[in-house]
Amino acid sequence: MTQSDDVWRNWPSRVEWNGLSPKYAHALLVALFATGIPTALVIGGFMWLWWEWGYALAATLIALGIIAWQAIMTRRRVRAWGFAEREDDLLIRHGIWTRRLSIVPYGRMQFIDISAGPFDRMFGLVSIKLHTAAAGSDSTVPGLPPDIATGLRDRLAHRAKSEREGL
Repeated sequence: MTQSDDVWRNWPSRVEWNGLSPKYAHALLVALFATGIPTALVIGGFMWLWWEWGYALAATLIALGIIAWQAIMTRRRVRAWGFAEREDDLLIRHGIWTRRLSIVPYGRMQFIDISAGPFDRMFGLVSIKLHTAAAGSDSTVPGLPPDIATGLRDRLAHRAKSEREGL
Protein backbone atom coordinates (compact mmCIF):
# COMPACT_ATOMS: atom_id res chain seq x y z
CA MET A 1 0.00 0.00 0.00
CA THR A 2 1.40 3.38 -0.98
CA GLN A 3 1.24 6.48 1.19
CA SER A 4 -1.36 7.91 -1.19
CA ASP A 5 -3.66 4.91 -0.65
CA ASP A 6 -3.13 5.26 3.10
CA VAL A 7 -4.44 8.85 3.00
CA TRP A 8 -7.68 7.80 1.31
CA ARG A 9 -8.29 4.74 3.49
CA ASN A 10 -7.48 6.16 6.91
CA TRP A 11 -8.44 9.83 6.76
CA PRO A 12 -10.76 11.12 7.91
CA SER A 13 -11.52 8.43 10.45
CA ARG A 14 -14.95 7.87 11.98
CA VAL A 15 -16.83 9.46 9.08
CA GLU A 16 -20.05 7.98 7.77
CA TRP A 17 -20.04 8.49 4.00
CA ASN A 18 -23.33 8.93 2.15
CA GLY A 19 -23.47 7.86 -1.48
CA LEU A 20 -25.46 9.06 -4.45
CA SER A 21 -28.68 7.52 -5.66
CA PRO A 22 -28.15 4.45 -7.88
CA LYS A 23 -30.59 6.10 -10.30
CA TYR A 24 -27.89 8.70 -11.00
CA ALA A 25 -25.94 6.09 -13.00
CA HIS A 26 -29.04 5.50 -15.13
CA ALA A 27 -29.45 9.25 -15.71
CA LEU A 28 -25.80 9.54 -16.78
CA LEU A 29 -26.13 6.56 -19.13
CA VAL A 30 -29.27 7.95 -20.78
CA ALA A 31 -27.56 11.33 -21.22
CA LEU A 32 -24.44 9.64 -22.62
CA PHE A 33 -26.35 7.59 -25.17
CA ALA A 34 -28.79 10.38 -26.09
CA THR A 35 -25.95 12.76 -26.91
CA GLY A 36 -23.06 10.43 -27.75
CA ILE A 37 -24.58 8.14 -30.36
CA PRO A 38 -26.00 10.96 -32.54
CA THR A 39 -22.66 12.78 -32.24
CA ALA A 40 -20.76 9.67 -33.36
CA LEU A 41 -23.08 9.26 -36.34
CA VAL A 42 -22.73 12.94 -37.32
CA ILE A 43 -18.94 12.66 -37.14
CA GLY A 44 -19.04 9.56 -39.33
CA GLY A 45 -21.45 11.25 -41.75
CA PHE A 46 -19.26 14.31 -42.20
CA MET A 47 -16.16 12.18 -42.67
CA TRP A 48 -17.99 10.11 -45.29
CA LEU A 49 -18.83 13.32 -47.21
CA TRP A 50 -15.20 14.47 -47.40
CA TRP A 51 -13.17 11.26 -47.28
CA GLU A 52 -13.58 7.61 -48.09
CA TRP A 53 -16.12 5.45 -46.29
CA GLY A 54 -13.35 3.54 -44.49
CA TYR A 55 -12.28 6.66 -42.61
CA ALA A 56 -15.89 7.42 -41.73
CA LEU A 57 -16.41 3.90 -40.44
CA ALA A 58 -13.19 4.02 -38.40
CA ALA A 59 -14.09 7.39 -36.86
CA THR A 60 -17.61 6.21 -36.02
CA LEU A 61 -16.31 2.99 -34.43
CA ILE A 62 -13.73 4.91 -32.39
CA ALA A 63 -16.40 7.32 -31.16
CA LEU A 64 -18.72 4.41 -30.29
CA GLY A 65 -15.83 2.69 -28.48
CA ILE A 66 -15.27 5.81 -26.37
CA ILE A 67 -18.99 5.88 -25.56
CA ALA A 68 -18.89 2.20 -24.57
CA TRP A 69 -15.89 2.82 -22.30
CA GLN A 70 -17.67 5.77 -20.66
CA ALA A 71 -20.75 3.59 -20.14
CA ILE A 72 -18.66 0.87 -18.49
CA MET A 73 -17.02 3.39 -16.15
CA THR A 74 -20.24 5.21 -15.21
CA ARG A 75 -21.28 2.96 -12.32
CA ARG A 76 -17.79 3.10 -10.88
CA ARG A 77 -17.71 6.90 -11.13
CA VAL A 78 -21.05 7.14 -9.31
CA ARG A 79 -19.85 4.81 -6.53
CA ALA A 80 -16.75 6.98 -6.06
CA TRP A 81 -18.91 9.98 -5.04
CA GLY A 82 -19.66 10.50 -1.39
CA PHE A 83 -20.40 13.20 1.14
CA ALA A 84 -20.21 13.33 4.91
CA GLU A 85 -21.47 15.90 7.37
CA ARG A 86 -19.16 16.59 10.28
CA GLU A 87 -19.50 19.01 13.16
CA ASP A 88 -17.71 21.93 11.47
CA ASP A 89 -17.60 21.05 7.79
CA LEU A 90 -18.93 19.02 4.89
CA LEU A 91 -16.67 16.51 3.13
CA ILE A 92 -17.19 15.71 -0.56
CA ARG A 93 -15.16 13.04 -2.33
CA HIS A 94 -15.15 11.81 -5.91
CA GLY A 95 -12.94 10.55 -8.68
CA ILE A 96 -11.57 7.26 -9.93
CA TRP A 97 -8.28 8.17 -11.58
CA THR A 98 -7.77 11.44 -9.76
CA ARG A 99 -9.30 11.22 -6.33
CA ARG A 100 -10.51 14.45 -4.81
CA LEU A 101 -11.59 15.33 -1.29
CA SER A 102 -13.10 18.76 -0.72
CA ILE A 103 -13.64 20.10 2.78
CA VAL A 104 -16.21 22.89 2.94
CA PRO A 105 -16.41 24.68 6.31
CA TYR A 106 -20.01 25.59 7.17
CA GLY A 107 -18.97 29.12 8.09
CA ARG A 108 -17.64 29.73 4.56
CA MET A 109 -20.86 28.82 2.75
CA GLN A 110 -22.52 31.81 1.14
CA PHE A 111 -25.47 30.18 -0.58
CA ILE A 112 -26.70 26.78 -1.71
CA ASP A 113 -28.16 25.95 -5.15
CA ILE A 114 -30.38 23.00 -5.95
CA SER A 115 -30.67 22.24 -9.64
CA ALA A 116 -31.85 19.46 -11.94
CA GLY A 117 -31.18 19.06 -15.64
CA PRO A 118 -33.54 17.28 -18.00
CA PHE A 119 -32.02 13.82 -17.49
CA ASP A 120 -31.91 14.32 -13.71
CA ARG A 121 -35.59 15.30 -13.70
CA MET A 122 -36.40 12.22 -15.78
CA PHE A 123 -35.08 10.07 -12.92
CA GLY A 124 -36.30 12.29 -10.08
CA LEU A 125 -32.86 13.54 -9.01
CA VAL A 126 -31.33 16.90 -8.09
CA SER A 127 -27.85 18.34 -7.48
CA ILE A 128 -26.70 20.57 -4.65
CA LYS A 129 -23.99 23.15 -5.27
CA LEU A 130 -22.39 24.97 -2.37
CA HIS A 131 -21.05 28.44 -3.10
CA THR A 132 -18.19 29.76 -1.02
CA ALA A 133 -15.86 32.74 -1.27
CA ALA A 134 -13.33 30.52 -3.05
CA ALA A 135 -13.98 30.64 -6.78
CA GLY A 136 -12.28 27.34 -7.50
CA SER A 137 -14.05 25.21 -4.93
CA ASP A 138 -15.46 21.91 -6.15
CA SER A 139 -18.47 21.55 -3.93
CA THR A 140 -21.26 19.89 -5.85
CA VAL A 141 -23.15 16.79 -4.77
CA PRO A 142 -25.07 15.44 -7.78
CA GLY A 143 -27.64 12.67 -8.08
CA LEU A 144 -29.62 12.99 -4.87
CA PRO A 145 -33.31 12.26 -4.40
CA PRO A 146 -35.22 15.52 -3.73
CA ASP A 147 -36.13 14.66 -0.13
CA ILE A 148 -32.51 13.91 0.81
CA ALA A 149 -31.28 17.01 -1.05
CA THR A 150 -33.85 19.22 0.68
CA GLY A 151 -32.91 17.87 4.10
CA LEU A 152 -29.20 18.33 3.34
CA ARG A 153 -29.80 21.87 2.08
CA ASP A 154 -31.75 22.79 5.23
CA ARG A 155 -29.14 21.30 7.57
CA LEU A 156 -26.29 23.02 5.71
CA ALA A 157 -28.07 26.38 5.69
CA HIS A 158 -28.78 26.08 9.43
CA ARG A 159 -25.20 25.11 10.24
CA ALA A 160 -23.81 27.88 8.01
CA LYS A 161 -25.99 30.44 9.77
CA SER A 162 -24.95 29.14 13.19
CA GLU A 163 -21.26 29.24 12.25
CA ARG A 164 -21.49 32.82 10.90
CA GLU A 165 -23.31 33.99 14.04
CA GLY A 166 -20.53 32.55 16.18
CA LEU A 167 -17.83 34.61 14.48
